[in-house]
Amino acid sequence: MTTSSRVVLITGGSRGLGRNAALALAGDGADIVITYRSQADAAAEVVQQVQALGRRALALPLDVADSSAFPAFATQLRDALQQWGVSGLQGLLNNADEGLYAPIAETTEAQFDHAVAVHLKGPYFLTQALLPLIADGGRILNVSSGLARFSLPGSSAYAMMKGGIEVFTRYLAKELGARGITANTLAPGAIETDFGGGRVRDDAQMNAMVSSITALGRPGLPDDIGPVVVALLSPSTGWVNAQRVEASGGMFV
Repeated sequence: MTTSSRVVLITGGSRGLGRNAALALAGDGADIVITYRSQADAAAEVVQQVQALGRRALALPLDVADSSAFPAFATQLRDALQQWGVSGLQGLLNNADEGLYAPIAETTEAQFDHAVAVHLKGPYFLTQALLPLIADGGRILNVSSGLARFSLPGSSAYAMMKGGIEVFTRYLAKELGARGITANTLAPGAIETDFGGGRVRDDAQMNAMVSSITALGRPGLPDDIGPVVVALLSPSTGWVNAQRVEASGGMFV
């Protein structure tokens, strides 16, 4: 892989950590494809910002909860890459995410099933559909959460899904090693974005609680995470494989 030819696909790239990752990767010399579910205007803005950095960019609609759409999406992506004159991806960031905050006693079966579709089934079968498009020597990065390491009431279902993603990542690394493809997990801590209704950013009590349990004394910002994504998807970090990397500022240490 060369820096000038890298193409990275980011699911859920229209806002939050996905948007920040897109801009950080573009600043590092990668061309970017992002997916979005409903925020077409925000996705178009990210495309413009990446292009302003001198890189190619494309936004494609995708609902990661609808795995039946993945074969058609893979075909659409392949055709788009061919128009760029490239045959595949050098990086995949499975970032699309939704929060679920409910105690075990109140979590509904419908909520649980939707979480499975978004956080487990979606990344599993989307990655499967895209494997023919990921170049040998490529990078896969799945997003987990600090909640897979520590426990906070009301996050059981969400944390279970993230724990599953961490296991999936290790198996990806094992099964794709013959192709030189690495797979790692990034576990951000509490970040000030609009995720979960912006609770870390906008709820003063939540913000103070996060600050009190974090060694660096504050919640994270999107700009804290983008450089970590760049590092883990870099051609130069190929010996980092099957690892869980937590970027949380030191929560619960």
